[in-house]
Amino acid sequence: MSIRTLLFLCGFFFVASAATPLTPVKKKVANRMRQMDTKVTELMADRVGFKKEMAAKELSDLNSKMLEAELAEEDKMFPADELYGSIWDNRWVNPYKKENLTLPDSFRIDCSTFVLPVTSEVSVTSKYGPRRRRMHRGIDLKVQIGDTIRAAFDGKVRIKNYERRGYGYYVVVRHPNGLETVYGHLSHFLVDVNDYVKAGDPIALGGNTGRSTGSHLHFETRFLGKDINPADIIDFENGVPHEDLYVFHNVKINGRNSNVYTSSGDQMVYHRVKSGDTLGAIARRYGTTVSQLCKLNGLKRTSVLRLGQAIRCSAGSTTRTASAKNESGNDEKSKVSNSKQKNITVEASSDNNAIYHRIKSGDTLGAIARKYGTSVSKICELNGISKTTTLRLGRSLRCS
Repeated sequence: MSIRTLLFLCGFFFVASAATPLTPVKKKVANRMRQMDTKVTELMADRVGFKKEMAAKELSDLNSKMLEAELAEEDKMFPADELYGSIWDNRWVNPYKKENLTLPDSFRIDCSTFVLPVTSEVSVTSKYGPRRRRMHRGIDLKVQIGDTIRAAFDGKVRIKNYERRGYGYYVVVRHPNGLETVYGHLSHFLVDVNDYVKAGDPIALGGNTGRSTGSHLHFETRFLGKDINPADIIDFENGVPHEDLYVFHNVKINGRNSNVYTSSGDQMVYHRVKSGDTLGAIARRYGTTVSQLCKLNGLKRTSVLRLGQAIRCSAGSTTRTASAKNESGNDEKSKVSNSKQKNITVEASSDNNAIYHRIKSGDTLGAIARKYGTSVSKICELNGISKTTTLRLGRSLRCS
């Protein structure tokens, strides 16, 4: 056989083998290759979509953070702007009387970030309430001249001023939680008007300036100009708030707006004297007697009443009694009662007409439940406590 013939035969067999159909095994391999190509394509598309979703989420998170930062910056620039609006007075502690601001029926005040304004051991030298024929609108804490005075909450300094016959050197700070705090009888300022301070930041030094008989800090808590007893909000003995959320109540007497300022039906009731008021008219309005008013305020029947003077109208032993809802669904009301006075109805103005009780010495959950016509289990459920929880003096318990 010649070489030419051999090469021809080899080429023929090569072409014949190439034209032979694919075996089943080869078909499976080809199909798998096509499936893998499809899956790879799908995975690449999913990856692109996932990246787009991640980018959109990151952008959304960034926008949220930017919005939060902007809101935080607004809180710094305009604390509690939703309550006070554009009123930012640098002269008067209470400039809101002339502005006719509307008090909300109730308002929740976040007190969780409170810091004691004094660095020394707390010693209360004078409480909130009437004192020597005038109203003491704050609480006095013992300090030495030069002791550091700190901001009670985050906020912005509204006033840095001097009052010879009153606060002496004093600072007023407005807080995003709605409160304003007043620090009086200072010796030196450490902040300026419009400064933003954090809770615990030094703002002044203790002193004995103004109407003061010894070095101390006069500390006030106010809401829209209305003074609130600081001891109702803060447990000064332990240096913490009674509750993280304090509810301010706009109390009405016999269903009418009145000249009363108080933050709870469980507190003493006061009347602010206005033009035309007499002891007799005030006594009739609050269901008491002129003799009782004189006794509570250290007055005489012939005493001249000053405009704006605070007149105490109850002995402070007021309690609330709740009438349970009847089947027709009548709203609950709470009453302030005094053994020598007729009942004065106080509207419960918190959410859903909730009734609150402030713990006094000797109170138990069982006694409170009986008093308000409810059960211990219900009180525990409303306040997130157990039957064995120790009740702190001054704590507010929701009873309905």
